[in-house]
Amino acid sequence: MAAAGAVPALPRLCRQAWEPVLARARRAVVFLDAAAAEALHWAGGGAGALLAAGALAVRPLPADEGPAGAERAVFVLSGPLRDGAAAAVRAVLGAGGVRRCALLCGEAEGGGPGELEETLRRWMGEGGRAEVLPRGPPLLAPLSAELGLLPALAGLVPPPARPRPGGPAEPGLGALPAALRDAVRDLVAELDALFGAMGLREECFAVGALSRVLAAELAGFAPARNRRRAAANRASVVFVDRTLDLAGAVGHHGDNLAEKILSTLPKLPGHKTDVMVNMVELTALQTPDEACSIIAPGCLAQPNSPAAKALWESFMNLKQKEAVMETRRHLVEAASRENLPIKMSMGRVTPEQLSSYVQLFKNNFKALENHCGLLQLVLAVVQTLKHPQISKWDNFLAFERLLLQTIGESEMPSVLNQLLPMIKSYSERMQDDYTCEDFFVLLVYMYSVVGEIKNGEELDKAEEEVKKALVKAICDEPELSPLLQKITGCNSALNLTSQKATDAVDNIFKLLRDIARARMHMKQFNSVHNPGSNTNQASYKPLLKQVVEEICSADRPDCVDIEHMSSGLTDLLKTGFSMFMKVNRPHPGDHPLLIIFMVGGVTVSEVKMVKDLVATHKPGTQVDLVSRWLVNVFYSIPVEGFFN
Repeated sequence: MAAAGAVPALPRLCRQAWEPVLARARRAVVFLDAAAAEALHWAGGGAGALLAAGALAVRPLPADEGPAGAERAVFVLSGPLRDGAAAAVRAVLGAGGVRRCALLCGEAEGGGPGELEETLRRWMGEGGRAEVLPRGPPLLAPLSAELGLLPALAGLVPPPARPRPGGPAEPGLGALPAALRDAVRDLVAELDALFGAMGLREECFAVGALSRVLAAELAGFAPARNRRRAAANRASVVFVDRTLDLAGAVGHHGDNLAEKILSTLPKLPGHKTDVMVNMVELTALQTPDEACSIIAPGCLAQPNSPAAKALWESFMNLKQKEAVMETRRHLVEAASRENLPIKMSMGRVTPEQLSSYVQLFKNNFKALENHCGLLQLVLAVVQTLKHPQISKWDNFLAFERLLLQTIGESEMPSVLNQLLPMIKSYSERMQDDYTCEDFFVLLVYMYSVVGEIKNGEELDKAEEEVKKALVKAICDEPELSPLLQKITGCNSALNLTSQKATDAVDNIFKLLRDIARARMHMKQFNSVHNPGSNTNQASYKPLLKQVVEEICSADRPDCVDIEHMSSGLTDLLKTGFSMFMKVNRPHPGDHPLLIIFMVGGVTVSEVKMVKDLVATHKPGTQVDLVSRWLVNVFYSIPVEGFFN
């Protein structure tokens, strides 16, 4: 066994994944799928890194155009070469012209590098040369030093916790739908590649049904077993189902600037996480068009700007007020270095003040070039703080706190009856009133917090009244938002009928009941609601916080709901003997590295919460969070996926 060494930092691993591509980019056209492009955007600076390495052009997959006379092509796929990805690569090679190609892709079941190279040569035609690049770490998007996202698996959401009459309460891998089964296998292969690059010998733990499937598959994955025999760096990997606590995904508890920016500004085209920052303020262009599509938008990912990266980390780790003050400090320092005539003012930082500082850079092209990344982040702050949705944030937070108090004092029908008068049609709503999407968010929050609900005629009647009000409100919408289009199956309000809206709302309430029963089989983590007392208000206690506190507990109790997944005969014997003898079972707090994989997404506030908890309870432990995607608070990806 190799001697234990330092585990490579997450951002370094993310850049390492691109080294084989950069080494072969010279005089080639590089084709990337959307998830690979997003990973490169956060890890290495996007297309600029490939062009700097000598690439002739960078094109999307599926490709709008071919290699334009280039004889070399490099394909980067975030997953295996199959289905739509295979068809896209074949279309480019089949068009002719490419004589040499290289492919970086995920591991395909039953298809080794030799078979893939033969397939590529067949698609190119006689005389073509193909190379399948060695698989290193997966294509992760590093949002911070501790948080990595897997764009390729954005659709991996734990399914609803529905009872299975006549069968087991919880299916294994073979009983999952085909698409979910493929996603689980892809994730296991990606994690094995990641842990191989980190030199890890991991113990797998799980909280939740899909997490148990994932942890069991990784523990028993043959390449992973071989890797663990030679690895020396010990780690605990804890999988947690997002759907056990959707209140954390849609709630507004966090006082975090990064979370508000990601939730408020429009998404960068083709991306799931990064946002568009309007850069018109730094130009002489006068336009009433807020989107201003003729000016390229700015963004949050600035991997090549140390100052911008440091500021982004402060957005992730500080409270909003502190992060805004840090924004002003960075801006003042940048202006001072460029000898710009800045007038420093103390006291409260306002978006108008930040905007006036940004204006100093406007006509100084050298200063703009030197501090472009920093200015993009500052403008993101300005536009977020001025956004009308931000005023709603505090309204959401106040209403969620009221719900927590009401849920502790009343039954669910009473809570729904209090919600009913607030549901208004488009023609009746004022600017501060909640929209249909807002009510879906509040309902998910309510049902997730309250947990298993006592069924009865009173609950059915209260739900029916809320359903009718929502159907009326949806049918009154002049335009359907993307979420309403998704849940109704209609791309336009003209195609929406009352029956379609009714069916959609009925389906949502079935899913809400599933959300409420998600924790019903748990013993320790069966509640996220603290009812309070005569001296303390009712509060929300995140499931992830309970899990981390349990892991870090000095008493090291048996974690009933954190299940260890055996990776071989030794682990099985240890688990079995522990029932009869004084043998310590594997515990997630045993090792110096803790990796938490949130299956279904994580919020920035949750990342900070985990870091703070581990620093308090186990100061010597390094913690990394890997997620299939970052949760967007106002338009939550997990909730949207759950409604699918």
